[in-house]
Amino acid sequence: MALDESSSPPRLSEQFSGYEKFISHITSVTSSFVLPFLYITDRHNPRITASLLNQIYRNGGDCSRARFAHINATACFTARLLYDTVLNALAGWEVAWENGCQNWPGEDGKRYNDSIDSFLHGLRNLRNKFREGKAKGNGSTVDEEPTMVLLVERAERLKDNLPDLIVPLTRLAELSQVKITTILLSSARWEDIKPPLGASPDPYFIDIDPSSKQDTVDSLLFEFRSTSTKQADAGTQDKTYHPSLLPLYEQYVEHVYNVCSLYTTNIQELQYIAAARWPGFVKPVLQEQNDANGDGDPDPDAIRNELTLPASDGRMRLLKFFTPSLTAALDVLYPRLTNATDWALANDPDMQAQDEAQCQTNTEGSIIVDHLPRMSKFILLAAFLASTNPAKSDVRMFGRGADKQKRRRRKFASPKKVGAQATVAKVPQRLLGPVVFPLDRLLAILGALLEENDVENRPHESCFELPGEQTDMELGRVHIYAAISELTSMRALHRTTAVEKLEGPPMYKCGISFRVAGAIAKGLQVPLNDLMWDPL
Repeated sequence: MALDESSSPPRLSEQFSGYEKFISHITSVTSSFVLPFLYITDRHNPRITASLLNQIYRNGGDCSRARFAHINATACFTARLLYDTVLNALAGWEVAWENGCQNWPGEDGKRYNDSIDSFLHGLRNLRNKFREGKAKGNGSTVDEEPTMVLLVERAERLKDNLPDLIVPLTRLAELSQVKITTILLSSARWEDIKPPLGASPDPYFIDIDPSSKQDTVDSLLFEFRSTSTKQADAGTQDKTYHPSLLPLYEQYVEHVYNVCSLYTTNIQELQYIAAARWPGFVKPVLQEQNDANGDGDPDPDAIRNELTLPASDGRMRLLKFFTPSLTAALDVLYPRLTNATDWALANDPDMQAQDEAQCQTNTEGSIIVDHLPRMSKFILLAAFLASTNPAKSDVRMFGRGADKQKRRRRKFASPKKVGAQATVAKVPQRLLGPVVFPLDRLLAILGALLEENDVENRPHESCFELPGEQTDMELGRVHIYAAISELTSMRALHRTTAVEKLEGPPMYKCGISFRVAGAIAKGLQVPLNDLMWDPL
């Protein structure tokens, strides 16, 4: 099969980066001889492979004898739909309102969608029609037979929708006595969909390797260049895809890949997410460029002028600022809960306003805990003390002895005299970060805090006579564990052990800072500094 310049292997290799081996393989196989049955497995990007096969077979030039039909097994969910779609595509027939939305009638005007026999008869009539046309057009002999290619995308759906047609499709060349190649493209293996008892012949297998990170980035950069060229030819004033932004876009798509590759490596899905976030990402750069040039009439040659890209620190600031929005876009756009245009409009960035809001949130640490109930605040305070104080200090800090006012805190060494041996200073635990603690320790510290600071605020019940008996009953209620689960879902507490792990107590780690803990203690009137092993 001859290929024209637009679909030549160098051009296709540039457009479909990482598919060089497959392009060379499929072109050499199909141009040498006619294979009756091919099975192509692409687990990662089957739609891109189908687009590549379209480029190879549809742009083959007028001298090519191959007639190409591309169908989707999801859309052709009945036998008649499949027959009509294949025959219309091979015959080059377009169903239009002017011809009464009629399918390809053939020379005899018969219907070829009643059964598999009528479909095979339609293929033979197509073969005869093409043979006669070739003989009249270029003076070739009548015995020269044209070649047909049938591509079935998402072939795994045939097993669910049309299981009886799998065997005829794989033996289409044998049953119709026509030079036709059936290509089944699927993300599943042939062993998962092949009919039993060896009814289908063994295909010629082609497995496509997954795309690497560089191949994915190169594919996204090719789409950027194509969009930039189209906008330049159309003369639009939009600078979102300005050619000088290509280095910034390359760094941007690499960051998109690093964020989203854990969940999907599909090139089209990554391109969809990148296209949704790119206008907002480049908006600060274009605004700064417009402010530098001044507000005036738009220059018709502005699209050809070079733009000033931000420095390295500016690019890192942009990437850090837009990282949360990339994960948000992945959560919404990957399952198609909305479209990219609406999501981009709803998440139009305003960096200055969000920086001010972030600064205000950081200075007012108690804003995230104001809505919590009183018991949840005590749980957070107990978790902060459990993550900050060593476990051996719990009895000293929270134990109730003869004189409960005297709590033995850590003794601080006095400054050494000049000439004495120097010692290494120990960093306080609140500066090193929180440590993990078991659930029973959290409940013990919570009971001590409630007994010391919350007894007077609770109604006393006459059934509890011993000191601390009501607090112990309170710790065993369901709402305590429900509050711990709610705080864990809010990321105020971090569970470090797996939920399905049964051996050992659950381990947690505090997720609030010292400033937030101080705000909670101030609202509960708890002396936090007196309860810390390393006080300020």
